[in-house]
Amino acid sequence: MMRMKLLAVLSACLCCAFSLTAQTQPEGNRQAEQKTRWTLEDDGKAIVWRPESDIPHYDHLEMTGEKVSVVIRWGVDADGAFRCERSLVFPTLRKIPNDTHGSLVWRTAADIPSMISIEDMTLDQEKVAEVRFDGMLTVKSLWNVGWTRSGADRKAGRKPEIEMTRIFFPSVDQRLSCEKYILRNIGDRVLSVNIPRYCCDYMTDPDKGIDGGYHVLADIAGDGGYSLSPGGQIEFEVYFQGFRDDESASVPDFGKELAGRRNFVDGDIASALILETPDPALNSEFFFAKLRACESIINTKNGYMHAPGGEVFYAALWTNDQGEYVNPLFPFIGYEKGNESAENCCRLFGGFMNDEYRPIPSSIIAEGTDIWAGAGDRGDAAMLACGTSRFAMASGSEETAQELWPLIEWCLEYCRRQKTEDGVVASDTDELEGRFPSGDANLSTSCLYYDALLSAAYLADDLGFPRSISRKYSAEAEDMAEAIADHFGAEVSGYETYRYYDGNDILRSWICLPLVAGLDFHREGTAAALLGPELMTPDGVLTAQGDHTFWDRATLYTLRGLFCAGYADQAYSFMHDFSARRLLGDHVPYMVEAWPEGSQRHLSAESGLYCRIVTEGIFGIRPTGLSSFTMTPSMPSGWDRMALRHIRAFDSDFDISVVRQPSGKLEVTVSVNGGKSRRCIISEGCSLHIALK
Repeated sequence: MMRMKLLAVLSACLCCAFSLTAQTQPEGNRQAEQKTRWTLEDDGKAIVWRPESDIPHYDHLEMTGEKVSVVIRWGVDADGAFRCERSLVFPTLRKIPNDTHGSLVWRTAADIPSMISIEDMTLDQEKVAEVRFDGMLTVKSLWNVGWTRSGADRKAGRKPEIEMTRIFFPSVDQRLSCEKYILRNIGDRVLSVNIPRYCCDYMTDPDKGIDGGYHVLADIAGDGGYSLSPGGQIEFEVYFQGFRDDESASVPDFGKELAGRRNFVDGDIASALILETPDPALNSEFFFAKLRACESIINTKNGYMHAPGGEVFYAALWTNDQGEYVNPLFPFIGYEKGNESAENCCRLFGGFMNDEYRPIPSSIIAEGTDIWAGAGDRGDAAMLACGTSRFAMASGSEETAQELWPLIEWCLEYCRRQKTEDGVVASDTDELEGRFPSGDANLSTSCLYYDALLSAAYLADDLGFPRSISRKYSAEAEDMAEAIADHFGAEVSGYETYRYYDGNDILRSWICLPLVAGLDFHREGTAAALLGPELMTPDGVLTAQGDHTFWDRATLYTLRGLFCAGYADQAYSFMHDFSARRLLGDHVPYMVEAWPEGSQRHLSAESGLYCRIVTEGIFGIRPTGLSSFTMTPSMPSGWDRMALRHIRAFDSDFDISVVRQPSGKLEVTVSVNGGKSRRCIISEGCSLHIALK
């Protein structure tokens, strides 16, 4: 049985052994509820929209498996009918040129209901009754049979006779997008139904594919004639699959495919890292963010690769999206393929270490067979060092940490060699790759380097390396903190905060990064600047003051930073509205990349950043070893409790619960499943050090 120690790192944290005290529920959210389109159902694991007067409405949604991603552009028109177009992405069917954009993408608007014949007539006058998303997109509609040119049937109020349910989802591990159609007779007469024999085989140009021509096959399983009695139903399936010319089409097993997707959503995702707060919107958005972060992992010829998505970014890796953003999250969920993809990411980037300390590429593309470095050095080594060191500790595996240590060490040395006369780290650009100015040395790169130095010092000690190594990194971190304060600290637009680079005279969103890294210089002024009207909008934090562009990643980092810095109420006030907007508004249910660029694509690493607001911001977890971490709870004053259940990090399975006592102090309970529990009473803002073994 595992031992667990809770050590207060601040003298104000006093352990106490009295029992949990019952608390009353808060009186709902303090914010005025914004108008929403969707509602929560199934304990927050499903969102549902029942169209009424709020049409027309159109949206797009991405769902991904190991070998296919489908972006569904769907909508309900002004007459209440469903419209759908599918973009099918096959990341392992590569095109020429085999670059970042080299996945085979095929868009189709195949209208399956229009092919169905009932009583030798078409279906007509569709009215969508419900749209549901629970990891699969389900649409329920009512139809009339046939129509007259005069519209007499509509005027006479003829009742619908068919209820149709459509279900859309990708295969977990095949180049296959699946759809199911269920027709139910809701009328009072027997209906003859004919489902057509349908097979449409598209062939791509052999000269434009790495492996020659590719097939995109659409077919119906379950065709034939049926007699449908009142109350009865029939079902058929539609498949879209891609394959090489030297391969054969598969014969899908729909039951197996459906069970695979459902087991992934209800098992892998729903059973681990479960958030419990008084805010249903946060709990639910956290669930969906886990889903999007974990589903988008492609099985390539060079192993699992987490994919941003968006019809563009697949079978490739980036130092920011994967190395920095999402890899540190996977151990907390314990999702095996996620952890494998993170280790694979580090191994592949590790192959570009060199004795001359030339920059590593920003991206490894085309299933690991090529690279992209078109923006120069974006601070990629700092990104990779920051994420890899946190991932290595949270993995709980000494073997993994030992394997990844050379990459961490190389990246830190590369950054050290890029230090300017002012002691900050130079880089050509940042993760925005020149879209906005970043000077010769930007705040982001230096903050990531600082954070990585702290993690490396922790990890070196835990791996038993000579103390001189951890002392060196700790000293370098102190020097970097001073350099960041001296070089970037400035008054900008009336706020005592940071300039993003030398010569920058407007507020930039990445001034949040010192808060994320735990730097206290200009804490108050930076928080005020981030929350002020110059940057904060209902859609999130603007990239730059005076501009209209927003990237969710900056908003997600900002919220994490505000929680880390102790501004829980201010952060939560925005996070609640932001979460409800992404989850229940007009474009649901995931985090987005940017606007106007990309039309708010559902890039998956951003959803990972949302989860890290909770793990590292609200719960304040920072790894300090393979089985230890510090935590500084940052709980909004309107909450009486919060918990994270089944945290799988540090090679463990444990729960953290925080309950506000009548005194205002926080009772923190850490319970190892199958092991012991410990409680500690702390003051707000206090940190704990927790050793799980």
